[in-house]
Amino acid sequence: MIYKAIVFLPLIGFLIAGLFGRSIGAKASEYVTTGLMIVVAILSWIVFFTVALAHGEPGEVIKVTVLRWIQSGGIDVEWAFRIDTLTAVMFVVVNTVSTLVHLYSIGYMHHDPHRPRFFAYLSLFTFAMLMLVTSDNLLQMFFGWEGVGLASYLLIGFWFKKPSASAAAMKAFIVNRVGDFGFILGIGGVFVLFGSINFETIFAAAATYLPAEGAASSETVINLFGMQLDKVNAMTGVCLLLFMGAMGKSAQFLLHTWLPDAMEGPTPVSALIHAATMVTAGVFLVARMSPLFELSHDALTVVTLIGAITAFFAATVGLVQNDIKRVIAYSTCSQLGYMFVALGVGAYGAAVFHLFTHAFFKALLFLCAGSVIHAVDGEQDMRYMGGLRKHIPITFWTMTVGTLALTGVGIPGTMIGFAGFFSKDVIIESAYASHSVLSGVAFTLLVIAALFTSFYSWRLAFMTFFGKPRASADVMHHVHESPMVMLIPLFILTVGAIFAGVAFEGYFFGHEYAEFWKGALFTLPENEILEEFHHVPLWVKWSPFFAMALGFVTAWYMYIKSPETPKRLAETHRGLYQFLLNKWYFDELYDFLFVRSAKALGRFLWKKGDVAVIDHYGPNGIAARVVDVTNRMVRLQSGYLYHYAFAMLIGIAALVTWMMLGSAL
Repeated sequence: MIYKAIVFLPLIGFLIAGLFGRSIGAKASEYVTTGLMIVVAILSWIVFFTVALAHGEPGEVIKVTVLRWIQSGGIDVEWAFRIDTLTAVMFVVVNTVSTLVHLYSIGYMHHDPHRPRFFAYLSLFTFAMLMLVTSDNLLQMFFGWEGVGLASYLLIGFWFKKPSASAAAMKAFIVNRVGDFGFILGIGGVFVLFGSINFETIFAAAATYLPAEGAASSETVINLFGMQLDKVNAMTGVCLLLFMGAMGKSAQFLLHTWLPDAMEGPTPVSALIHAATMVTAGVFLVARMSPLFELSHDALTVVTLIGAITAFFAATVGLVQNDIKRVIAYSTCSQLGYMFVALGVGAYGAAVFHLFTHAFFKALLFLCAGSVIHAVDGEQDMRYMGGLRKHIPITFWTMTVGTLALTGVGIPGTMIGFAGFFSKDVIIESAYASHSVLSGVAFTLLVIAALFTSFYSWRLAFMTFFGKPRASADVMHHVHESPMVMLIPLFILTVGAIFAGVAFEGYFFGHEYAEFWKGALFTLPENEILEEFHHVPLWVKWSPFFAMALGFVTAWYMYIKSPETPKRLAETHRGLYQFLLNKWYFDELYDFLFVRSAKALGRFLWKKGDVAVIDHYGPNGIAARVVDVTNRMVRLQSGYLYHYAFAMLIGIAALVTWMMLGSAL
């Protein structure tokens, strides 16, 4: 019963606020949806302690069947909840952040007349995400997957009268469809390989799927989408298709362009999407399907490569962004790259651990950014801020904690550090310790990304809270701290940003790993990354620390000690600055390759097809000819009696002539 309550209470909140919001009013909608989410969050922590932290046997899974869903041909699918440690972790992440976002939104959105609709969308988003993480089969996961996409579209475009918000919502929806197409094909490929899309059947068969040692992999040939492949290559193809779906949802390199534009939605939406829910769906997918990915070395190599490039790319772009929310958005993109590197090197526990800690400090940073924006009357450009720490001290200190957690402040070799220190450093060490051909490349890119992360994070802090105020005197006069309903979520997330790492490091990727996961994450016997990362050289363990320190010192020098330096560097290296400011010109490239070409094709088909063919010969052409005939017939209706008598006479004469000729023949 508790599992059904966790999943369906947000749905009930959505229905109440969505259907009866106008009747019961905005306040009631806020209180109902937020109250239900508080109950869900409490239940989620109970499940976490009773499922994840309790003693149990490996492979132990709780299955809760809701109803028989589809039974047709070879497909036999139930709507059921799969409850294991991975699900319990996602319960805590999703529902804790969603609850705090609901609470925060009561204050942040108090001026908006459409609050019932907003809170309905928040609850719908949460329900869809819970459907995804509790799925017992790939079809159910895809249902939640698309539900999250729909809800994100509604939330990003919530202020739909704002053209940029509508465009951002469309962009997020369309770019994700690219990845989802690969996901659909991956589901089909799984069905071809295993004859089922149920996780229990798939995972059981995967253990015996690859050929025995010494046997030729080509003994069994599989027809996968018209290609004749052996088992190894077929498995690689399926995993890459599934990963394509993960790339879209988790905004990985090449399918990342929607994520920064999603900042057009209200700030609580940014926290919900970027911290713990939609963007982590791809990480969850790969972690859930670890029994398949472990069987494809090539697929894991691709995951590692894309993750490392994403971490580096997003960090470089974040160096020069001026919108406070976009800086944090690119930080999210970069941190997701870290998670995929961990997945790619087989350190699945480290990836989920970073997902867990990242949820707390990234939600904290976004909500603090919202508090800043709320204080300065909607301004988001950091160039028009400065000197705010004395005016909004609570926001300043909580955001500082979030920054310390994001940059990974801590002392290597000890248990002293903020949340990001424990989870991010273990990924960097795992990348170095792995036997992947890309281990050196991934390690290098991640360390450079750590340096850049520290720089742009402290750049944000210094530009926003230090120096002289750059806002107008009128704005500075009205700067004020956020109300308590917005500050309470900041306090709670601050606790998570400080203690989530040290409290759970031993469970997620430490000495209690096996007992904690209980088989929810699968690794082959030859995957010894859990042991090998402990034995990396000392300089590897300290490299993230020095990168973090160098980034801090550089940001301090450029924005506190010598604030004229950034402008001078931007003018001296204008080409590089514009390249980074314009996000490597990916938007312009995609606009040229896809958007303009699609519009050009549409215009061509409209002119040559619609105008020249359909309008002339099709329905429009037929309608025009009918009008022409009608116009001619109208001329016969003169209104004169003798015209009608003459027409009747001609008709009779024609009839008599036809009868005479017919009888003669």
